[in-house]
Amino acid sequence: MKISCIEPLGINQQQFEELKKEFASKGHAFEYYMDRQEQSDIVVERMRDAEVVVVSNIKINSEMLSQCPKLRYLSVAFTGLDHIDLAYCSNHGIEVQNAAGYSTTAVSELTLGLMLDLMRRITLFDGSIRHGEGRGAFLGSELRGKTIGVIGTGAIGIATIRLLHAFGCHVIAFSRHERSEAITAGATYVSKEELLKRSDIVTLHVPLTEETRHLIGEKELQLMKPTALLVNTARGPVMDIEAVAEALQAGTIAGAATDVYEKEPPLPCDHPLLHAPNCICLPHVGFATREAFDIRADIVFNHVRDWLAK
Repeated sequence: MKISCIEPLGINQQQFEELKKEFASKGHAFEYYMDRQEQSDIVVERMRDAEVVVVSNIKINSEMLSQCPKLRYLSVAFTGLDHIDLAYCSNHGIEVQNAAGYSTTAVSELTLGLMLDLMRRITLFDGSIRHGEGRGAFLGSELRGKTIGVIGTGAIGIATIRLLHAFGCHVIAFSRHERSEAITAGATYVSKEELLKRSDIVTLHVPLTEETRHLIGEKELQLMKPTALLVNTARGPVMDIEAVAEALQAGTIAGAATDVYEKEPPLPCDHPLLHAPNCICLPHVGFATREAFDIRADIVFNHVRDWLAK
């Protein structure tokens, strides 16, 4: 079979060559690409003749998939699968498998970092000091003792709860399914409405589905304290970005930080969050650590090995 890894995945060429030798010893052709290209025609060209494709978060729609008649298996080096046309894959016998768990620590640690940044204005003051300014009258806040609302208690949500517990926070949670691991980690489940009303910080850790799209919108933001902060390291559309920007402008909430958007960065210069006060915007780096990428490579290629062995 032909296996095509259509982007570098943070793997160096020596590692790819070792994989190529391994798969060749088992009678499979393996090709890889050391650059990331998102143009549909280039992506299709890299996938066209392969039975097995490895990809991370490049969007792959039905039109692209229809031009790859040999494709039977997608090993996705990403947690979410909303960028893949799963309905087409299901209808055409293409198995899709994600890389759940590779970035749990990376994303949960970034989540805490964004909370601390918002509360202590780390990014803001870096700019201030470079312009010859001091702190003025600003007083920051501490995480210890704060009520943090965690929406979504999958692996990343639970990892975040554990970190928050270590900081001395009071953690409340809302999720479609309550999990004993979250309770053991120190969270108390409440309704979404109660969580929004009580939390000093709300942090989002849900996948993007039709149910979670715009889970946080104008109505939900109105329930939050005017001193509350919002952090999103999940998927961009789980919050209504226009509504969040308006809430920041109006002082409905005190600050926000996000690593995710409706589309992958770079963002247009007129993106509403780029002009909202006290809003930290990162270029989708929550998953991007050396450790996470090494774990991801092991997961995705073990998935390929297991599928080939069926």
